[in-house]
Amino acid sequence: MSNVLRLHGAMLLALGVVVTAQNVSQGWPYMFETEEVFPSPPMRTTGVLAESLTLVNQLITQLTLEEKVGLVEGSDGPCGGSIAPIPRVNFKGICLQDSPLGVREADFVTMFPAGIAAGASWDRNLIYQRGLFMAEEFRAKGINIALSPVVGPLGRSAFGGRNWEGFGADPYLAGVAAKETIAGFNARGVQSTIKHWIGNEQETMRNPSTGPDSVTVLQESVSSNIDDRTMHELYMWPFADAVRAGVSHVMCSYQRLNQTYSCQNSKSLNGLLKGELGFQGAVMSDWFATHSGISSIEAGLDLNMPGSPTSPYFHNITQFIRDGNITEERLDDMVRRIMTPYFHLNQHNSSYPTLDLGLNEFKAQEVVAVPILPWKAVSAQNIEDWNFGPPKNRDVRDNHGEFVRELGAAGAVLLKNEGALPFSKLRNVAVIGNDAADLSQGQFALNNTNPVGPEFGANAVGGGSGVGRFSYFVSPLEAIKMKMGAGLTQYILDNKIAVESIGSLYPPPEACVVFVKSFTSEAYDRSTLALDWNGDAMVEEVARSCNNTVVVTHSGGTDLLGWADHPNITAIVAGHLPGQEIGNSIVDILWGNVNPSGKLPYTIAMEVSDYGTQIANFSGTTDINAWQSDFVEGQYIDYRRFDAYNITPRYEFGFGLSYTSFELEKIDIIRLTKEVSSTAPSQPVSPGGNAALYDPLIFVNVTVRNSGSVAGATVPQLYLSLPNSAPAGTPLQVLRGFEKTKVLEPDERQTIAFILTRKDMSFWEVTAQQWRVPSGDFTVRVGFSSRDIITRGSVTLI
Repeated sequence: MSNVLRLHGAMLLALGVVVTAQNVSQGWPYMFETEEVFPSPPMRTTGVLAESLTLVNQLITQLTLEEKVGLVEGSDGPCGGSIAPIPRVNFKGICLQDSPLGVREADFVTMFPAGIAAGASWDRNLIYQRGLFMAEEFRAKGINIALSPVVGPLGRSAFGGRNWEGFGADPYLAGVAAKETIAGFNARGVQSTIKHWIGNEQETMRNPSTGPDSVTVLQESVSSNIDDRTMHELYMWPFADAVRAGVSHVMCSYQRLNQTYSCQNSKSLNGLLKGELGFQGAVMSDWFATHSGISSIEAGLDLNMPGSPTSPYFHNITQFIRDGNITEERLDDMVRRIMTPYFHLNQHNSSYPTLDLGLNEFKAQEVVAVPILPWKAVSAQNIEDWNFGPPKNRDVRDNHGEFVRELGAAGAVLLKNEGALPFSKLRNVAVIGNDAADLSQGQFALNNTNPVGPEFGANAVGGGSGVGRFSYFVSPLEAIKMKMGAGLTQYILDNKIAVESIGSLYPPPEACVVFVKSFTSEAYDRSTLALDWNGDAMVEEVARSCNNTVVVTHSGGTDLLGWADHPNITAIVAGHLPGQEIGNSIVDILWGNVNPSGKLPYTIAMEVSDYGTQIANFSGTTDINAWQSDFVEGQYIDYRRFDAYNITPRYEFGFGLSYTSFELEKIDIIRLTKEVSSTAPSQPVSPGGNAALYDPLIFVNVTVRNSGSVAGATVPQLYLSLPNSAPAGTPLQVLRGFEKTKVLEPDERQTIAFILTRKDMSFWEVTAQQWRVPSGDFTVRVGFSSRDIITRGSVTLI
């Protein structure tokens, strides 16, 4: 047995993994299977959902077997996903709609900053407002279930094509952001969906390859092979926060998990999600992620999406029950889990807005434009069955554009500033690069999944189902022209021409602002961490000619920025994906209307190899099970890896400059309980797990002072180091607290408080299958990034 197998054997067995003897490669099992956990835990009939469950049970008693079956899979309808009405009992159907940054398939809606931009703000209040305002728009369009937010992918690999949809590469940060987003949705009575459960860390081979008949599987999808401790401490962590926050639904992912497809993995769904985390809502499949009927239902899948002839696995549930393969009690539980949030959030009441008929018209247009789509819009004869009502094409945007501008600026990270910013009394500026341009391929792409993206147009969102339709768009060039007024704004938007003809600018600009981008999209992983459209070469060419070059990147993740130390590059801003006000947001930063406070939610490396984890790719193989992604790094992703191997980053996790400076003056650590047991007291499982895991154990406060000359806000961050008694594989430090200050005037102070819970201070003990507080000294570190630790203290609990 290999050394890695010796190290991880107990971890694997505790997760229910049975390691097979054949084909051990790179010190990790090439083939292993997850144990089965049955039955699927039924929804509980107590707690805050009890009243709603009563209504659901009354509904169930009125339904025929066939009608109940109709509730557990998608159908034709007006939305991205639809659950058909049952006119006989006056049920008007359920509408499910993307995306995680705003209503996708609709008009007169807002395109909010992407998850990665929200995460880069490190601002709990703004993230909550983002969820609240998105929910207002979903609700105003009559949509019941929003397919938002995203915490999977977490960001195991910097090349992940959908990293931009989530909040960053740390589970604590992602969990807080998910919790705030879900709170916003719940406050507006809109059902939320946390996705994608679990281990969904690459797009490459996320689905199986099939033969010409589109049915015969030639190769199974990639299998994310994850050990038990890593599963709990890294990938499950933000989902636990989402469940605790009251998320309505969990979407299972495309790929396999430890050799079993995610949407039929009973250990994962029945054992971990519904059992250990006490999730009381419905597990829905990602679209076409279901690969079986009976097996998926028994494993814990409650809702098959999108249904239709090309996703037929739930069509025969009636026969499954008659044959004794599935019990009607299990079907009833599926219905309860789907319908309880609908009643709990009062979506059955007449006060809930009607569906905008424009949604159905858009669906009809989409089916024509993208003929592979199997589900259709509502037919004319069935319109009255659905909850449609006037007005059509309703404008639901309110004043959300102002908020988008604010959050877009808050999520911009100032990486370098040699006194160039903020601009002052600038009379002649050059704007260079295709990322400064207005949209060039329309305001919405019906099938916007490609690995390249438009050549011309500012990169405000990523690609795929996580996008939406812009109702307006403020490009960087447009915003800079408005800011400059009568001043001179020169520009070259073609990257190739900029490299060849930068000398054509006259008179020589006082500053050259170069806008570059990296497009990221669902269905594709990144093949490089270089900038798109030869952006790196353009940056270097401009810097060669312009001694005051300011670079702005708009990317869904990390870019290597190998030119960062060029002496003529005086400032760098990572603008992320800030939504429809992209131009105004960056102008607010460049001219100092907003003092930058964003922090990196991931690490920017010196070299690609520094990241370690790559996208698994077995192209050219023919073995049906060849695609294996072994998570041998355990918890050592992003900054945890850089810390473990003492790798110097270019810009570390949590890093971000300001136009002022800040100090941390003192730290106080207070134990909140005299005696702490090593394991949590046994309690009934509540949403999120054992409620005792969330008991506060220590209180930490620090005083932040603005030591500079400009008003501004910052984000003190708390990192915790577990005692040496914690087992091998424990990271050097983990994020366990952050809080953005108010805008502090020069010399103004603010005390920031952090509360650390039992779970925050525990590791997952695999053999005992529980969270354990280790004995010895904990080191509490507080600073302004993972490498900029200003003050520290220690505390012993056991």
